[in-house]
Amino acid sequence: MNDSGAPDEFTTPRPAEPGDSVAVIAPSSGAATVFPDVLDLALERLRDRFDLDPVVYDTAETDPDELRANPELRAADVHEAFRDPDISAVFATIGGDDQVRVLRHLDPEILRANPTRFFGMSDNTCLASFLWTQGVVSFYGGQLLNDVATAGHLPEYTERYLRRALFEPSLGELAPAERWTDDTVEWAREDFREVEPEYEPNDGPRWDVPDEREGEVISGRLWGGCLTVLPWLLAADRAVPAPQALDGAVLALETSEELPTAEAVRRKLTTLGERGLLERFAAVLVGRPQTRSREVERTDEERAEYRADQRAAVREWVRAYNPGVPIVFDLDFGHTNPTAPVPMGGRVEVETGERRIEFR
Repeated sequence: MNDSGAPDEFTTPRPAEPGDSVAVIAPSSGAATVFPDVLDLALERLRDRFDLDPVVYDTAETDPDELRANPELRAADVHEAFRDPDISAVFATIGGDDQVRVLRHLDPEILRANPTRFFGMSDNTCLASFLWTQGVVSFYGGQLLNDVATAGHLPEYTERYLRRALFEPSLGELAPAERWTDDTVEWAREDFREVEPEYEPNDGPRWDVPDEREGEVISGRLWGGCLTVLPWLLAADRAVPAPQALDGAVLALETSEELPTAEAVRRKLTTLGERGLLERFAAVLVGRPQTRSREVERTDEERAEYRADQRAAVREWVRAYNPGVPIVFDLDFGHTNPTAPVPMGGRVEVETGERRIEFR
């Protein structure tokens, strides 16, 4: 660690190659075992679309109650997958709500000494932030049930960016997807593989750049994840960079299938602000929010209003702590589809004049 509390250097783990073995683990919940057909679809796509050999670890097949009761088992699978020299990438099956309990069981030296490309989102924000503090770049996205095993077809956008994240040194420019969806197809449906979600046109990202910041090229390392999960890390005081370690970094935020209200978003952002984090960031990237779930349906007008309210809450409360910071909304990462796995700890350039985002 340097004087700021940041790692002395960051390592982007070596790319995978076609034909490589990749680990499939459950470092969060065991919910994937409840939907074995959906997990099977993800494994098939890893084999057929990416020419990878998925190796299913114990946690991915462990009963959810047993997995929840034994966070040390999940940490052991993380260690085993990272240590195995024949494994070139590690995929989380799904998220959850208690990965923060796993962190105390992780050995930072094992992860530092064996950097491996990790793919996960949502509750896997915890492991991504832990890896960040050890100087290991990971990928927020590429999670098996959510991103790889999408209902119907695998979106070309998801495949393109997952290929880059797997096989190339950097992700490159983050272009918008042509279409997107948060239409939730029930995983329990017998015809899940055939049902196409309802996609809608993508209007592209919304740039909110104060006049005085127009024309800047902002470069920093990415940190963040799911706004539902980040306050848990702050409360537990685990795997959170020191505030000064985030000076000049770029914050990535997105919200979950819990569909937080604008007021809930404000409260969560306040925890980051009062911890002294929000004021540090040079730019903020926000994933397009999910607007409906298996439990909540909304009209198109209600969905548009929900997104507008969330943008307004983020804009107001981020700038309450960091006036004038450029914010880019409605990017294609997080809980909607398709997605790009964005590199946490990787360096990103945000060009406010050209309206361009590129990962180096």
